[in-house]
Amino acid sequence: MSVGGGSDELREVYAGILERMPEHDFEYTLDRVLEVCDLLGNPQRAYRVVHVTGTNGKTSTSRMVEQLLREHGLRTGRFTSPHLTSVTERIAIDGEPVSDERFVELWQDVAPYVHMVDQRSQERGGPRLSFFEVLTVMAFAAFADAPVDVAVVEVGLGGRTDATNVVEADVAVITPIAHDHERWLGHELVDIAGEKAGIIKDGTTLVLAAQREDAEGVVLAAAAERGARVLREGVDLEVVERQVAVGGQLVVLRTQAAVYADIFLPLHGAHQAQNSLLALAAVEALLRDGGALSGPTVEAAFGAMDSPGRLEVVRRSPTVLVDAAHNPAGVEALSSAVQEAFTFARLVGVVGILEDKDAEQVLAGLEPLLDEVVVTRSGSPRAHDVDDLAEIARDVFGEDRVHAVERLDEAISLAVELSEGGTDGSPTGAGVLVTGSVTMAAEARLLFGRP
Repeated sequence: MSVGGGSDELREVYAGILERMPEHDFEYTLDRVLEVCDLLGNPQRAYRVVHVTGTNGKTSTSRMVEQLLREHGLRTGRFTSPHLTSVTERIAIDGEPVSDERFVELWQDVAPYVHMVDQRSQERGGPRLSFFEVLTVMAFAAFADAPVDVAVVEVGLGGRTDATNVVEADVAVITPIAHDHERWLGHELVDIAGEKAGIIKDGTTLVLAAQREDAEGVVLAAAAERGARVLREGVDLEVVERQVAVGGQLVVLRTQAAVYADIFLPLHGAHQAQNSLLALAAVEALLRDGGALSGPTVEAAFGAMDSPGRLEVVRRSPTVLVDAAHNPAGVEALSSAVQEAFTFARLVGVVGILEDKDAEQVLAGLEPLLDEVVVTRSGSPRAHDVDDLAEIARDVFGEDRVHAVERLDEAISLAVELSEGGTDGSPTGAGVLVTGSVTMAAEARLLFGRP
């Protein structure tokens, strides 16, 4: 993914880090990150940590946790991935991405230690630190230097052997677990759940989303082994009620400590209500040892929420939505949210999928939602070939409902024409949905001038 502009120095640093082993391909060990952190004085131990994993909803939940913490007057760090526009988004202080200059400084600060560990690893026959490992170290250093009170750290992939798992989290959050990244995490849900459960540490509090029974069993067993306190959705936590509202939804959330009524959340979909519940429970556990938070503080935090690239309206008349859904579970949540929050006479999809994803299942999940689909590709080297993707799409949608366009901007233009064409040329009731990968969402946002 591109750096999205920025200074020449930032582009140079980012290009250098990109030359390393990519974040979607890594070696199963924490040794290199631990070694660099030890040389840096273990910055990951300088603040409290909320650690977030799961298959979908990690970034939105992380942003909600951070917003709640900031509303309580705490200084926060946030590490999320991947980025949409600029790599600097991944490392945020007090809700704001670090500047280009600060990103470069962070690299310069950690580079001598990274190179030292690179050399030691290569002498042992191992690889250099990966792209993601370097960014993780930079984030931990940034948070210690700020300094922050609490860091909200999103897992990159899995959990047990993810570079972020060198933290000793006060609170661990596991969002819904589904099939994704099967090449690295395994094909069985219980195996994936085992990897996610690897973030649970001795004596931590675990906030656990509702899971399939087999996955939940694995996670609960790991929590028991670690002596973790568990707060479970459906048992200790509940989205009591949701009502569609202009620009979002009104939610009633129940935790062990309180019922928070009529909270406005400016995000769409049941999955975002679930994310808000998990975030609320996590912050209660961190700040109040499970006690209730102030109602007005919760209202202010959630009322200010946004989640770029998650069912985001980037244009009106016709409405163009951008969403980063990239696996079957994400598409299911997206489809439900669109049907609940929008009324389209005609909705056309612009879909690009990465090669390592289950394209057939993603397209099958979108088929009932879309009148037609324009398949395309993002600029990612991992993007699925357009002609091959079109063949899969024709098997799912039928020949007449599928169009193939190589360039994303041209694909969106065609989709706009197709959506308006089915509504007598009027933009009213016409919609376009751009989805299929994070890179698709990122590039579409840039085309519409979103920062």
